[in-house]
Amino acid sequence: MSKDRLYLYDTTLRDGQQTQGVQFSTAEKLRIAQALDALGVDHIEGGWPGANPTDSLFFETVGQTRATMTAFGMTKRAGRSAENDDVLAAVLNAGTPAVCLVGKTHDFHVETALGITLEENLENIGASVAHLVAQGREALFDAEHFFDGWKANAPYALDCLKVAQQAGARWIVLCDTNGGTLPEEIGRIVRAVIAGGIPGDMLGIHCHNDTETAVAGSLAAVEAGVRQVQGTLNGLGERCGNANLTSLIPALLLKEPFASTLETGVSRERLKGLTRISRMLDDILNRVPVKQAPYVGTSAFAHKAGLHASAILKDPSTYEHIEPSVVGNARVIPMSNQAGQSNLRKRLAEAGLEVEKGNPALGRILERIKAREAEGYSYDTAQASFELLARDELGLLPEFFEVKRYRVTVERRKNKYNRTVSLSEAVVVVKVDGEKKLSVSESMDDEGCDRGPVNALARALAKDLGRYQSAIDDMRLIDFKVRITQGGTEAVTRVIIDSADGQGRRWSTVGVSANIVDASFEALLDAVRWKLVRDEAA
Repeated sequence: MSKDRLYLYDTTLRDGQQTQGVQFSTAEKLRIAQALDALGVDHIEGGWPGANPTDSLFFETVGQTRATMTAFGMTKRAGRSAENDDVLAAVLNAGTPAVCLVGKTHDFHVETALGITLEENLENIGASVAHLVAQGREALFDAEHFFDGWKANAPYALDCLKVAQQAGARWIVLCDTNGGTLPEEIGRIVRAVIAGGIPGDMLGIHCHNDTETAVAGSLAAVEAGVRQVQGTLNGLGERCGNANLTSLIPALLLKEPFASTLETGVSRERLKGLTRISRMLDDILNRVPVKQAPYVGTSAFAHKAGLHASAILKDPSTYEHIEPSVVGNARVIPMSNQAGQSNLRKRLAEAGLEVEKGNPALGRILERIKAREAEGYSYDTAQASFELLARDELGLLPEFFEVKRYRVTVERRKNKYNRTVSLSEAVVVVKVDGEKKLSVSESMDDEGCDRGPVNALARALAKDLGRYQSAIDDMRLIDFKVRITQGGTEAVTRVIIDSADGQGRRWSTVGVSANIVDASFEALLDAVRWKLVRDEAA
């Protein structure tokens, strides 16, 4: 049986850029576009040419892509022709093969927001789309506030679509702009639109996530007959975001009834790059990835409970709806006080430690984990610290170096710009191969700003480890998280440090103390030791 073609339209670079706190540079937009093109989406909406210098430069430099590069703009303004509208002209001047124009379809917005008549709005839509077609462009019409417009005045909302259809639009995109329409209602309205004369293979869906149902609403629209889906990577977008393509794409490829009836430009092989692309975007945004994100999150295939882990060892399908590698992710068996021995042995095996069933060290490791978690430690995410703890109990942890003492001071002083700033200085004394080494480091960066006592400690610790120095030269700290696990005068601080190296590895370590500097230093030490273990520096 032949499958219907479903087209994927990405608007990360335009609608996603409307996320609060997000502003892509041109270089970042080019990098994201390249990743989207490799993934296999059909359209990449690059931005609004003429609206800002970044978007204009992007279209000038993006070059050829397999995906159809699309510029975004709005329909012409009332009282002028499409040929003489300078805003529309700027969009066309980007030279993209496709252009998407947004226009009003809710009568309230036409008369209140635009201040024009319903007839003038219809003329704006028709003339604008016809102008695109006359220029040889693939024309898309974004029907803004369509679902609200349909509920208020269905005949007029449908007239807006038909005007765009008659003018030659290739795609008519139904937008749930306010994100308030629930999936069942979206499906019902889409079926009514198709029954009203707009075929499904001309229709797209554009959902916002204000009710946490943008993905579900998009799937409902596809099931009802639309054949284009719009969304963003990681669900970026204004307010609560857009439909998340990192959830939508695997659902469409792997779940019924979509998998057996539809095909997209994303192959099963390309789907394996989904997790990497999702995390690449978070890196660009300097954000910590959402661990609970479906399909691509680090917790998406994490099995904490001992009962679950035991079943996973027998058959992963007991607690996993898909194989993690299908989307480029991996199974995680975190360690916690809920863990059993089957869970523990699985996690040890993943760390390259094969321990036979019944080994008394297993019980000691579990008891130590439970005791330390009672003190405030968490090995749920700090997998590297767990591995070091286990190696210590198994007698497999070399003593690379010994920390004899360390000191951190913080003072106020004038920097090179004659501004009074804080300055942290750390002294660390370690013993390597019987020789004591003293290292001193400040935390001030090239701009004269203090990066804090933990930064000073990290620099001092990594300054001179003797024969192990070359093994940690490519190591860097990428995230630092602090949690107070008890309040009042008995407060305990837990620090989680995420590290990375030049080989693309990332690992997490934990430290706990009533003193935040001590907790941080403990986590730093674990990070260095794990790196040395993995590089077999001993």
